[in-house]
Amino acid sequence: MEAATSVDVLFSIIFLVSGTILLYFGAEGLVTGSSTLAFRVGITPLVVGLTVVAFGTSSPELVVSVSAALGKQGEIALGNVIGSNICNIALIIGVAALIRPLHVKPSLIKRDIILMIGITILMIILVIDGEISRIDGGILFSGIIAYNGITIYLARQRKVTAGDSPFEILPRKERNLKLNITFIVGGIAILVVGAGLFLEGAKQLAVFLGASKAVIGLSIVAFGTSLPELATSMVASFKNEGDISIGNAIGSNIFNILLILGIAAFIYPIISTGIDKIDLAVVLFISILILPLAKFGMTIGRAKGLFLVSLYFGYMYYLYTQLP
Repeated sequence: MEAATSVDVLFSIIFLVSGTILLYFGAEGLVTGSSTLAFRVGITPLVVGLTVVAFGTSSPELVVSVSAALGKQGEIALGNVIGSNICNIALIIGVAALIRPLHVKPSLIKRDIILMIGITILMIILVIDGEISRIDGGILFSGIIAYNGITIYLARQRKVTAGDSPFEILPRKERNLKLNITFIVGGIAILVVGAGLFLEGAKQLAVFLGASKAVIGLSIVAFGTSLPELATSMVASFKNEGDISIGNAIGSNIFNILLILGIAAFIYPIISTGIDKIDLAVVLFISILILPLAKFGMTIGRAKGLFLVSLYFGYMYYLYTQLP
């Protein structure tokens, strides 16, 4: 029996690692292909960054959560979104700030951070009754359509400069149309396969650890699907593009709730089993906390970054010390 258990753990780890790698490269392919294609048809770099990149880095969360919803595993889908949002702010912004202090633009505080807090509160209100229904999912999804529409409208009202593009931190090459489409289709295919492996590994590990699917979603699944955001923010910080690091995390949080949770709930109503008031309190606290941290001095320095990272690992410690 012990040998069988060890084999199960080994396979779950293999599935998780393989799935994580595929999710990362699938997202990279999708972002690269779709962004280059968008440039070719004349969409401005700023609009591409606010829409295509935000969607691309959130695509692992989308595929994993939709797969979980199709498999009637709503607790993984919801845990993934809540855990990813905590990870995006506490770990990803924290790590980026440790690499290099992040300078915050006033527009990010006045609009996007405030909007993220409001959307987080909306999500909590929808979760409190124990279920996110298809109607709730439709409300959330309509929100992402409105957000993108307003974002594109506002982006077109201002003059775009080279420094506005988040793709300044990424290698840019001219690619033909067929290659762009290959990147997009290939990226989506890899994401789907990676999500399947990742979910299977997460389920097996949950059984072995005695953890609920919600806890696995809040921790392992959330961290794995947040790798594209982590990679993008770290590269941006190394390149002294701090506003991209913060904007990437905040934008992904908005997409996670409105797009990912909206679609997942619309596919199949999500029962919030295993997500307790502490998890909801943590995601709300972290979302609100980033406002004073960013506003005070308009900089998130290394001390604040260390504080954020310590909060993330403190929450992970809490999750796993509560296991039976």
